[in-house]
This record gives sequence, structure tokens and C-alpha cells, in this order.
Amino acid sequence: MSVKTASSPERDLQRYISAQVTAVNRALDKLLPSSRTKPATLHKAMRYSLFAGGKRMRPVLCLAAAEACGGRPEAALPLACAVECIHTYSLIHDDLPAMDNDDYRRGRLTNHKVFGEGIAVLAGDALLTQAFEIAAQCAGWPRYPHAQIILELARAAGSRQLIAGQVADLEGEGQKISVPQLRYIHERKTSALLACSVRLGGMSANCSPAQLRALTDFGYHVGLAFQVIDDILDVTQTSEKLGKTAGKDTQAQKATYPAIVGLAASRRIAEQLTRRAFAALKPFRGRAWALAALADYLLRRDC
Repeated sequence: MSVKTASSPERDLQRYISAQVTAVNRALDKLLPSSRTKPATLHKAMRYSLFAGGKRMRPVLCLAAAEACGGRPEAALPLACAVECIHTYSLIHDDLPAMDNDDYRRGRLTNHKVFGEGIAVLAGDALLTQAFEIAAQCAGWPRYPHAQIILELARAAGSRQLIAGQVADLEGEGQKISVPQLRYIHERKTSALLACSVRLGGMSANCSPAQLRALTDFGYHVGLAFQVIDDILDVTQTSEKLGKTAGKDTQAQKATYPAIVGLAASRRIAEQLTRRAFAALKPFRGRAWALAALADYLLRRDC
């Protein structure tokens, strides 16, 4: 699979993202069972959400991290796909009536609205399992053996990270939440998997321990900034622009940064977090231009 590298002369971010997304989509199409594979309804449901037109930021960040560490994006591609499967599973379950009860995601009806709640639950379960099947086929690298790669994914997606964030988010509905409590939710629900993405990219390049620490710091702060911006967009953008129901967090009485500290302070917090992400990339001495550009892109996105 050919993946465009960050060394191209134009260094055009949109072209870079487009090329990486194309590579990820092609790889996912090959790695997942076809929609005709029995049970066909399940595999159609998995593919419906996985190919619903998401930005693929987590896999793109994974590939960019591999490049920053001198690796080949092709080596990171299966891990990038595994992360995207986990992310999509979490969205399917997040949209369910028992959770956020959303009708639209990425401008399309949510999975349970098309296939029913039962199939949606199973499609999410299957994508989570698919992620580990994909990752299990990676041989590992000298500093990062196969078992460590699997452990990295399991921890990020498990009961103390991604799922813990979802639990805290549910339990916080209608409650008075402090900023530290909200950060706990964001660290786990969003930042954990995003940090895992860049860490896996670095591992696929057999990065040094110092590089892995820098990538972890970068991913942590970008993930937090990403969620703060998401909170802002929920109250400033239309449903058409977002591709999902705008104002849903307010309706559900969810704790968000704008609700707690206001829009202006929320924007300042997102900018501060992004600056810390930039600072984490200093050890790469310019080799992480794509990671820096992606962090800036995520800060300034309007949809």
C-alpha cells in the first residue's frame, strides 16, 4: 500500500490528509469482511459506520507519528486501521438510545436508526474485536514486541480509559461537574485513544523511549484540545455543519467547557493545550511538521 510521506515538496496539509485517508480507506476495505460475508446484515452495519465519511484524524496522526520517528507509514497502516475500528465502535455505541440517543452522525442516520439497536450493538462489538484481529497480525518491533502493541490498544480502549470516560460522562449528566472532573472525562473518552494513535505510530517506527514520551505528551494535549473544540462547536455550529445534532450536550445536561467556563475561556484553554502539544514536538527538530500542522488544523476546524 502506497502512503504519501511528509517529505513531499509542497507539504500541503490538505493533500497530505487526503492521501493518507485514501490509503487508510483502501486498507480498511481489504481488512474488513465484505458486506456479502455471512452474516451479511452485521457486516453491512460495520461497514456502514466505518465508511461514513469521517475525517480519519486518529489514523492520519498515527501515520504522521511514524514518519516523525523516521519510520515507514506502510508499517503503521494496520495499527492506524485498528485504532479507527475502535473509534468507530465507540461512536456506534455512543449514539445508542441508552447512551447519547443520537439520530445522526457524520450527516447520516446513525447505525441503530438503520439496522436496529441489536445489530448496532453487535456491529460495535465486532469492530472492537476486528481491531484486535488486525493488530494481532503485526509482528512487533525490536523495542516494542507484539504483546506490547496489543496491550497498548487494550489499555486505551479499556475500563480505565475510553470506557471509564464514557461511564463518567453518563454519570455526570444533570450533575454539577467541576473542571477537574470534566478533564477526567476528556482524558479518557477522547485523549486516551488519540494518544494511543500517535504512540502506536511511533512504536511502528521502533522509536526511542524519548520519542515515545514526546509523542505521548503531544497526543495527550491534542486530544484534550480536540474535545474542548468539540464542546465549543456543539454550541456554535448548526446540525448541518456538524453532521450531527447540534446543542445535544446542552439538551442532555452534559458538562462541557463552554457550560462551565464560557466560550471565550474555552477557546483560550484549547489554544493553551495546542501550544503544549507543539512544545512536545521540539525534540523532533522539524521532522514532525505533519503532526504540528494537524494539531493546528484541529484547533482551527469549524466543522
